[in-house]
Amino acid sequence: MCILFVALKAHAEYPLIICANRDEFHHRPTEAAHFWHDNEQLLAGKDLEAGGTWLGVNQRGAVAGLTNIRDPELIQSDMKSRGELVIKALSSSELDEAWLQRYSPFYNPFNLLFGDEQALYCFDSRLKRYSQLSHGFHSISNGALDDIWPKMARGSQAIESHITTNKDPNIEDLLAIMTDGTQAPDDELPQTGVSLEWERHLSSIYIQHHEYGTRSTTIIMKDKHGKVLFSEVRYDGKGRNLGRDDFTIQPQNITTGHLT
Repeated sequence: MCILFVALKAHAEYPLIICANRDEFHHRPTEAAHFWHDNEQLLAGKDLEAGGTWLGVNQRGAVAGLTNIRDPELIQSDMKSRGELVIKALSSSELDEAWLQRYSPFYNPFNLLFGDEQALYCFDSRLKRYSQLSHGFHSISNGALDDIWPKMARGSQAIESHITTNKDPNIEDLLAIMTDGTQAPDDELPQTGVSLEWERHLSSIYIQHHEYGTRSTTIIMKDKHGKVLFSEVRYDGKGRNLGRDDFTIQPQNITTGHLT
């Protein structure tokens, strides 16, 4: 996952809204969002290379999502897959601050968002920082929570404007925000240890590149009654739409719709 935008208790009807893009190499095998056969409580896409996921929800209405922290000097090849952390957050009650502080050194650097509209947390493994999100708007990319990166500011402003001016937030409009390919000027780029060319590519909310880019966009909207709307759209290296799946989750009641 490359970027997550969160609106927490910022809308009267939808106390939790998450808009997220997963950026990854296009050759990495991936399964579209679905209810997992070996864990029917979990709705998420699946990384078929390492077996984990980047973003998901469970039947209780809890959410979890992960972004990699971009720091090439800290990356080690023998670490555990970070995607298993999202599964653990949605499937186990033992994942908390103590567990993360103890076991995070076994993973390459990450941010893990998890919880629900009552209590939503973010753990930054590089800083060993465990934070409960305040009500309002937040963004998480490949640095620290609420860093002032151009694409984080651009997306947060657009999502805040839409959510605060619409009684019924529109998934199509939120998807459009998440496909903004505007790159930041060079003098506003963060310095994260990659080349200038790649800093430019990675500076947009939606990244289109034939090797590495935005593979999918997910919109999660949880209303005040606990119903969760989950929409995932997938793309190829040329930016073409590869399909869409929509799910609605209510306690003990699941309906799905598929658009391709």
